[in-house]
Amino acid sequence: MPLTVPTSDDTNGPEVADMRLAAAYMAALAIFVVVDFVWLGFVMKDFYRASIGHLMGDSFNIPAAIAFYLIYVAGIVVFAVNPAFTQGDVMKAALLGVAFGFFAYATYDLTNLATLRDWPLAMTLADLAWGSVLTGAVSAFGYAAAKLV
Repeated sequence: MPLTVPTSDDTNGPEVADMRLAAAYMAALAIFVVVDFVWLGFVMKDFYRASIGHLMGDSFNIPAAIAFYLIYVAGIVVFAVNPAFTQGDVMKAALLGVAFGFFAYATYDLTNLATLRDWPLAMTLADLAWGSVLTGAVSAFGYAAAKLV
């Protein structure tokens, strides 16, 4: 399925569709990074330290973090925002985002639970909930940003 953002006005053309996808991507990226930074760095910092502090490094790998955010947000646009646009439904974007977030975070967290010594179940459950909610909300915001173009 090609990445196209259909509009109700056929005269808009592919340039507008590209602008809408770019708007969705940039809005989703900005929101995801800021909200995730607040969550990880402030709201849940103590929980993460208490739960997996023994596994954490002194600092994080900036290139890997950048790669994650760029790739993950592309996934949000491809698998949640773009399909919802074909139906003109922000709730579809949110629900597809929740599903995408759940599957992606489940891959990470359940793999860790299965393979790492002392990976806590509470961490897995909290992270699954966070990834699902954040991705659903960011998908809706990305959809809304695309609608503004």
